[in-house]
Amino acid sequence: MKPSVFADAWEGLRRNKSIAVSVILVTMISLYLLGVGLLAQRQVDQMKGYWYDRVQVSIYMCTDGALQPNCTGEAATQDQKDSVAAQLKDMEPLVKDVYYESEKEAFDRFKKDYKNSPLASNISVGDIPPSYRVQLSDPEQFETVASAFEGAPGVASVPNLRQVFAPLFRAINIVTGVMIGLAVLTLVSAVLLMATTIRQAAFTRRREIAIMKLVGASNRTIRTPFIIETIASGVIGAVMAVGLLWVTAWALFDKYLLHTQGAGSGYISTADVWIIAPFLLVGVVVLAIGTSTVTLWRYLRV
Repeated sequence: MKPSVFADAWEGLRRNKSIAVSVILVTMISLYLLGVGLLAQRQVDQMKGYWYDRVQVSIYMCTDGALQPNCTGEAATQDQKDSVAAQLKDMEPLVKDVYYESEKEAFDRFKKDYKNSPLASNISVGDIPPSYRVQLSDPEQFETVASAFEGAPGVASVPNLRQVFAPLFRAINIVTGVMIGLAVLTLVSAVLLMATTIRQAAFTRRREIAIMKLVGASNRTIRTPFIIETIASGVIGAVMAVGLLWVTAWALFDKYLLHTQGAGSGYISTADVWIIAPFLLVGVVVLAIGTSTVTLWRYLRV
């Protein structure tokens, strides 16, 4: 490609720098919103993998005064506990590990996990019932194991922990959808602004284009500077969007959540920004080329 083509593109950007800056900013905002949506979806997927793999079947036993329909107001007998333990034993290898947690152990664990919470001072031994904590070899088989103990003698409840996490994941998915929707709207604005920029540049250089036609310049030669201008503006905006995404991920995840809760806690990091960055850059290049080609074909008629 001739150096003069890049010189023409640079001159076009210089002449229409205010509009070029507008294209850069709108592209940056739209790709930033799109990137936030993609990162949010990656966070949902990662949290699902992290938490669902750690889902345990908690089989809570009846205690004195328990109000659950399956309890008679009396604590589960030792025979009932032994029956549950034997049934879990029979479900190996689906049942990977079983741990019985007494009322005192449940109380101590709660006090440790929520030592900074006001709830810790309102809990006493016996408020949390004893339970069997069951680790599964295949977390997807949660319902198979849980249904086997629902309504069993001495069993108060078998809560579905997936249902506990489901509202959180739905909320994040809604936020993701909103962010992507806003990104689409701003991307449409960016496309329209790119088209306006190209039309204005073509109008400004209409005499030059007419002369180039007269001397036999090819259509590609005429179009190329405009396409380069649009790609340059789009790529600059995309690079700025990636930079903002990196800063956001660094401040929220690397600096705060991962720092306070440690690696392997189910959060994304700045590394995920570099995973989506190529898609944003390639996408904006394709968008710029497509917008330039259609606009020039429609308005230059060359």
